[in-house]
Amino acid sequence: MRRVVITGMGAISPNGNGLKNFVNNSLAGKVGIKPISKFDASETGITVAGEIDDFEPTDYMEKKEARRLDLFSQYAIQTASEAMEMAGITEENTNPEDLGVIFGSGIGGLTTIQDQVIRMHDKGPKRVKPLFIPMAIANMAAGNISIRFNAKNISTSIVTACATGTNSIGEAYRQIKEGRAQVMIAGGSEATINETAISGFAALTALTKNEDPMNASMPFDQNRNGFVLGEGAGAMILEDLEHAQKRDAKILGEIVGYGTTSDAFHITSPDPEGNGAARAMKLAIDEAAITPEKVGYINAHGTSTHANDVGESRAIKKIFGKDSSVLVSSTKGMTGHLLGAAGAIEAVLTVASLSQGKFPANIGCKNQDPECEINLVTKENQNIDTDYAISNSFGFGGHNAVLAFKKWSE
Repeated sequence: MRRVVITGMGAISPNGNGLKNFVNNSLAGKVGIKPISKFDASETGITVAGEIDDFEPTDYMEKKEARRLDLFSQYAIQTASEAMEMAGITEENTNPEDLGVIFGSGIGGLTTIQDQVIRMHDKGPKRVKPLFIPMAIANMAAGNISIRFNAKNISTSIVTACATGTNSIGEAYRQIKEGRAQVMIAGGSEATINETAISGFAALTALTKNEDPMNASMPFDQNRNGFVLGEGAGAMILEDLEHAQKRDAKILGEIVGYGTTSDAFHITSPDPEGNGAARAMKLAIDEAAITPEKVGYINAHGTSTHANDVGESRAIKKIFGKDSSVLVSSTKGMTGHLLGAAGAIEAVLTVASLSQGKFPANIGCKNQDPECEINLVTKENQNIDTDYAISNSFGFGGHNAVLAFKKWSE
């Protein structure tokens, strides 16, 4: 079995456009949640979201290409381009048949779907755009990345709701570890700040109605009352260690474990006891060939909903013990919940944090819920000396996915 390292990363998030901005702002505790401006949300009852307001698609593509891509594909191309440039992967050092893509989206081109359904209703079926389908379908982030970088190994898209980004990176890790690819572009993208998504999640009573962006997403706080919808993308370049060393690549970190399970419990609610989440964490830690005591940090799914935060806290306690010193934070207090992209940007931040020895604080929690018996990262204890960290993602449908990362060392 091969060792799998990370040689490039990219990110676009509500609290930072580009990897450097995203990481620095997240470690500084910057909140990117703001009043909704992309449409008039007054009738939805929801006022804030994790919007991106500084994205320019023509920085990474021609105007003609941008018009042919839904925003989720544009975000994906930006982050994949940033990660590939950082990694230095070219056709001179990597055979296209050894380069693959696993890049997912929880929903895909929902804004395109919304706009074209309205157009069909108002103007008739013959006015639907010719590229409606290839703009809307959820596999097109992966497809467009593959085309752009001439990646001729596996090219596929995983859809596991809020676990999508983590599952995508985990399955890409498997491709390299088991010898089916040398390099993989992996991650997740989402762009659903629109009437349909906000209205749909509001109808589920999943979103907070809090109007204050600084107190809207409150992971593990006893007064939390729903999540904040966010948008963005995260990308990683995973590489066979020998391939990376042969071309003298700078190594950012190593993936050492991946666990994925199903709650088989409910379409939206997690197992309240956290059994499936706990098994996913155990699988990732076991594959890393370490004990839970070696893990110094957990990037929690931490959506700021009662069911998720309590269930995840119970799962952590099952694996790490009641008296564990492992520190935990959810970055959704700063970014909101990026759905299929959440696990990707959180994995990127976890790897960057490991290399710096500094981890993001759990922003948004003023009064910790007594049911959430975990040790939260604060601005006072965010410098953590550890070699191992894990990142959790749990999605509607009962999907659980966990990645285990190791600080790079020979």
